[in-house]
Amino acid sequence: MSKFRLDTLFILLVWVLWAGAMFLGNRWGLFVENWFMSVTMAFGSFVAGSTSQGGGAVAFPVMTLGFNIDPKSARDFSMMIQSVGMTSASVAILCRRIPVDRKALLFGGLAGAGGVIVGLEVVQYWFDSDPTKVFFVSLWLAFGFALWRISHLKRPVRLLSVGKHGGMEIPVLVLAGFAGGIITGLLGSGLDILIFAVLVLGFRVCETVATPTSVVLMAGNSLVGFVWRQFGGGEPIAEDTWNYWWVCVPVVAIGAPAGARFISNRGHEFIVRLLLVVILLQFVGALVIVKFTGFLTILAVSTFLLGVALFWAIWRWGQRYA
Repeated sequence: MSKFRLDTLFILLVWVLWAGAMFLGNRWGLFVENWFMSVTMAFGSFVAGSTSQGGGAVAFPVMTLGFNIDPKSARDFSMMIQSVGMTSASVAILCRRIPVDRKALLFGGLAGAGGVIVGLEVVQYWFDSDPTKVFFVSLWLAFGFALWRISHLKRPVRLLSVGKHGGMEIPVLVLAGFAGGIITGLLGSGLDILIFAVLVLGFRVCETVATPTSVVLMAGNSLVGFVWRQFGGGEPIAEDTWNYWWVCVPVVAIGAPAGARFISNRGHEFIVRLLLVVILLQFVGALVIVKFTGFLTILAVSTFLLGVALFWAIWRWGQRYA
């Protein structure tokens, strides 16, 4: 069976199962009230497949900033919808043999699974609504700034996989995966962007390899988070969150693989620019919508500065082995 038929077959399977569940549950009326989420994820799923940011990186700020939806519900939705969209994109990536870094998938993925559980069970209770929103956009802005600044430096080395870094490859991937998993448990995404940063800034892996690697990692991390939220105890997933999910499943099943195919033939500069545009839009949206108090301003500035310092430290560490 051709590569085209394999990934297309997966999309058709998702559509058939979804349509059957919609019919049995008489859920077609959900589109009337929740159409805005379908539109949001048409763009979000494409971004998820074509960049290192999961669909939650679009869904979370739109839901929390644009529609004033509780961050925990937005977090749950992000993991739920990425379980469909980014899994679909991952099937397209693997079927078409788009290069990925297997070492990052193994060690970053396993550590991320543990991290997302810690995030869901512990860290999420440390943040209220507005601080969560501000932390999200400020951390992503820090990554965007670091990526923009470093992209202007001379970068003679771009690798297709993680090389030798003094025996520190596995510990660094595990640490980044665990930290990224915790952020995912708080915001719905995070493992993807942190592993991407470590691969590109630290290990000098080319963006065209780091991007699909982060997509596959986020698919697995989202599945773990989704399953844990559903069966791990605690508060059940809100009914409205399920309703958002139902109206977005058929959209992301197509949008994320389309993004993965679109980006596979693009250069690293195009990927960087696309990421920066998405990150800036998120932050500008927060400035317009969130009412910044003194505490939120301090949180935004400190998160940004610490984030820049972290990503710059990763870059400097990688220079030792470049």
